[in-house]
Amino acid sequence: MTQIPAFTLPGDSAMMQQDFLFGVATASFQIEGDIAHRQPCIWDTFCAQPGKIADGSNGEVACDHVNLWREDVSLIASLGVDAYRLSISWGRVLHPNGSVNREGIAFYTGLIDALNLRNIKVFVTLYHWDLPQHLEDKGGWLNRETALAFADYTRVVVQAFGERVYAYSTLNEPFCSAYLGYEAGIHAPGHNSRKQGRAAAHHLLLAHGLAMAEIRQGAPRAKAGIVLNFSPAYANSPSEADVRAAQLAHEYHNLWYLMPLMQGRYPDILAALDGDEHPPVQDGDMAIIQASMDYLGINYYTRNVYQAGGELGFEDVRIANVPRTAMDWEICPGAFTELLKDLSREFALPPIYITENGAAEDDCLRDGEVHDPMRLDYLQSHLLAVHKAIDDGADVRGYFAWSLMDNFEWAEGYRKRFGLVYVDYDTQQRTLKSSAKAYQRMLAHRRAMSQK
Repeated sequence: MTQIPAFTLPGDSAMMQQDFLFGVATASFQIEGDIAHRQPCIWDTFCAQPGKIADGSNGEVACDHVNLWREDVSLIASLGVDAYRLSISWGRVLHPNGSVNREGIAFYTGLIDALNLRNIKVFVTLYHWDLPQHLEDKGGWLNRETALAFADYTRVVVQAFGERVYAYSTLNEPFCSAYLGYEAGIHAPGHNSRKQGRAAAHHLLLAHGLAMAEIRQGAPRAKAGIVLNFSPAYANSPSEADVRAAQLAHEYHNLWYLMPLMQGRYPDILAALDGDEHPPVQDGDMAIIQASMDYLGINYYTRNVYQAGGELGFEDVRIANVPRTAMDWEICPGAFTELLKDLSREFALPPIYITENGAAEDDCLRDGEVHDPMRLDYLQSHLLAVHKAIDDGADVRGYFAWSLMDNFEWAEGYRKRFGLVYVDYDTQQRTLKSSAKAYQRMLAHRRAMSQK
């Protein structure tokens, strides 16, 4: 049996204090399965299109979490985490006519109550990309009415779960929904238009602002915020052109979502777009989007490098001979530290939670064990990166590893494994990987230290 050490942090680190939250995260479409008891969503439709998913798979069974949730709650508790981040499937709690699906509400109620019973704080994401297909048929996020429908859906969820939820996130990674889904065509619903990508982004942000009002009204003591993903933009060379390219990429991919939330405006790269590509802003929209937040969720996996070129003045550069994950993403913990420090200096941010951080590895189950050395190194280095950022002034209050278990990895299907827990998709057997054990032991050590 392989002996696995704990992840380590300095004993005086703020992350080792009991009020710092450690957790794990998942998303509904990626783990739940049980499609017979929910509405079809855009990912069901996308999966059915030949060539869209790398292994031709879908979310019909996934990790069968709807049936195995009790065992999964025990699994989460066994890790010793303080919190669990999950997402609600819009189509599992509402029927297409807007009436409430009581069976879906009952499923999430049981899950949330079981987590609270074990003193595990519940972080709920209201939208993690699984838009009901009937809304997409009416234009999806290109249709302003979808933002209003999201507010109605949020009201139902908040009325059902209230302050049993510790923190609500309106959206997970609107960049991915808008850019990958409507602009690049890589994710559902598979559109490929810059104009549509910018329109979708605006309506997503509007939906966030409208939903914030519903959370405040229905669960005033719960925390409310949003989750954004950031891939820091680095220049390929010190040249003025490349530095400018990196700044433009940062504005387009990162600040496009943060600046409206913090400053009520889109970044300056807006001027580089054709008029019909500008977001469809109406009077009062930016004030709604700029609703005060209790926290900002930040997801980080990698950085990107840019040089001058392309229609908007920047293009990606692949750096050779650097360590990479199984997703072919560069491993760069230093960029994580700099991101947290830079954003904290530039914006008057609310407290930060790291809501996703993790790595895909080509894991194999051997003799009942899964040893994942790259993920061990990745998580250890990125935990230290967060510690360094906090030491330099970033107000980070928690860290969630992505993900609790292997699952449906969107356009990659089941080929890529991000989990701390290995899932045998044929048997649904869960096995703690070395990274899960290292996380578990770090948290056990922290508890022991607090009791001295």
